[in-house]
Amino acid sequence: MASPGETLFTIPIPPLNQHPGGAVTVTLPAPQVYLLTITSPPDNRLTTASCTAILDALDLIEFGGYTPGVVITTSGLPKFFSNGLDLEHALGTEGFLPGVLYRLFNRFLTYPMPTVALLPGHAFAGGLMLAMHHDYRVMNPSRGFACVNELEFGVPLKAAMSSIFRLKLPPQTYRDLVLEAKRFPGEEGVKAGLVDRAGGLGEALELIKERKLTDKAKTGIYGLLKAEMYRESVGFLTQAGYDKEEEKDRKLIEGEDRRKEEAEGRLGSIKEKAKL
Repeated sequence: MASPGETLFTIPIPPLNQHPGGAVTVTLPAPQVYLLTITSPPDNRLTTASCTAILDALDLIEFGGYTPGVVITTSGLPKFFSNGLDLEHALGTEGFLPGVLYRLFNRFLTYPMPTVALLPGHAFAGGLMLAMHHDYRVMNPSRGFACVNELEFGVPLKAAMSSIFRLKLPPQTYRDLVLEAKRFPGEEGVKAGLVDRAGGLGEALELIKERKLTDKAKTGIYGLLKAEMYRESVGFLTQAGYDKEEEKDRKLIEGEDRRKEEAEGRLGSIKEKAKL
């Protein structure tokens, strides 16, 4: 039987392109609490290699003979929880979104134990999305920002990426994150409903103890309850949901192109009316 403080196992993250690789390590900071630490320098980008290692670790926790409890996901890099996707890898790898990233999001969203994202530093874009697919979030009050900055680099949010914010956040926070790319530090994140508590591992363990989270998975229906709670997101995270939304996006983009062309055609007469 594992003892508190013990390292249970380590899953290697192999090198991928410019990413040197790293590891996902699972330790036991308290009974029935599994601390999953991602260390993939320089900033824990979500790639096929890192996502697969995290998925393997989650499988081992669930099916490897360990007592059901709580999973805390954190980073071994003090500056970053995760800096999101490697866009070049994501766009250049066939099936990455539905087959890798969305699979990881769905695994956390419907995991059969309570999950806590512990953010020691920045959680940007896909990194914050990863945290949002956990049940609870605890964020460093003195370092790091939580931010959805797709607006700043011109990448529209996919339905599966956006829906989790709509389901879990107050409308004003959702608006500020997406339409202003606002950066939330820890204490402000608590006030905005983005995180549940400011702090570190100690505060995460306090949250688990106060809410008696280590007992919640014992009936075996915890994941099913979450799948129903968040069924909109669950649907978007499947291959069928992805295919359906891609077709919607294609039609939306085509419609926007037509709108701009029609406006260009009307522009001359509009200028005449305005005497420009």
